[in-house]
Amino acid sequence: MIDMADTLNKTFTCIVCPRGCEVTATMDGEGNIQKIEGNFCPRGAEYVRNELTHPMRQLTSTVIIHGGIYDRLPVILSSEIPKDKMMDVMRALDGIEVSAPIRRGDVIIHDVCGLGVDVVASRSM
Repeated sequence: MIDMADTLNKTFTCIVCPRGCEVTATMDGEGNIQKIEGNFCPRGAEYVRNELTHPMRQLTSTVIIHGGIYDRLPVILSSEIPKDKMMDVMRALDGIEVSAPIRRGDVIIHDVCGLGVDVVASRSM
């Protein structure tokens, strides 16, 4: 039985689809999820569960490019990474320089920070 004095509610706006459900998670005093409600579909519950247990993020940034039509080349990760690794990846990108020509999808850094994720060019230049 949950002692209501020891519960905590956290509300999230689901970003999985444009509906933007307000989803509330009820947790016990130890941080265990007891109930998730307010989601229109199961994906909303999964989103909140992931946000509470293992938040992931996509990262987009730029690196210096020489010989391109612009001075900076936009890059993106090939997959999401743990939220707490974002600054590590940004530090890895700092000072990276490439030379044109670069094609969209070219790998700029393979297995960045040992996360099993590549940094790839998001445009040709």
